Amino acid sequence: MLLLARAPKAWHRLFQLKPLAFLESPGGKAQHVRYQLFSMPGPAETGRQSQPQGPGLQTRLLVTALIGAGLGGAWLAVRAEKERWQQQQRIEALRQAAVGQGDFSLLDHWGQVRCKADFQGQWVLLYFGFTHCPDICPDELEKLVQVVQQLESEPGLPPVQPLFITVDPERDTVAAMARYVQDFHPRLLGLTGSAEQIAQVSRSYRVYYSAGPKDEDLDYIVDHSIAIYLLSPDGLFTDYYSRARSAEQITDSVRRHMAAFHSVLR
Repeated sequence: MLLLARAPKAWHRLFQLKPLAFLESPGGKAQHVRYQLFSMPGPAETGRQSQPQGPGLQTRLLVTALIGAGLGGAWLAVRAEKERWQQQQRIEALRQAAVGQGDFSLLDHWGQVRCKADFQGQWVLLYFGFTHCPDICPDELEKLVQVVQQLESEPGLPPVQPLFITVDPERDTVAAMARYVQDFHPRLLGLTGSAEQIAQVSRSYRVYYSAGPKDEDLDYIVDHSIAIYLLSPDGLFTDYYSRARSAEQITDSVRRHMAAFHSVLR
């Protein structure tokens, strides 16, 4: 008692002891108990424990994913806007080229007179060629038909009228055009006319053509420009596609023009 009275600090430290281990005898009685002072946190450790914990791994991953998604969305929006601007610039440049201006009057493969106004309100894919063409014209018309069929299969898109204008009026009569177009698409319309009428419509669309020399069978090849033209429902020249463009590429382009179309006649 005297020791405890004289040393109150020792009494306080006694209650800070904790058992490390209990060794029991076979009879179940404790043989020995060791005590050790509770470890008290030092100043450095106390400082570490008081510091706030940073965000967990899942939180950091989530924040990173959100930032990445935001940047990706912004990049896609900028890219889409750039593509729309480039397409608008292209349309404006083509309009300034004054391709397809004016009207025309030709005969279809049924013998009916057709002019440009007959196709107003429709999208038109137009190709200039001739029925005796051995390979290029059939290939390009087949490609044009693939585009028309692909667009026809997509619900909600307006129909596209395919047109074929001859650059060989001498041989491509109404009957010859009727026989030729039936092998491609039921709605493909063949147009022919006099030499003067074909020359006028060809100049309008900047189409070059020239008949070559005749052989002993009076057969000849017509050299001509190779392009598929797209006309909007306003009847205006909207785009053209060279031989290097695939049916898929043309389909994608026509689809974009349809989505961006605003009539200038209303």
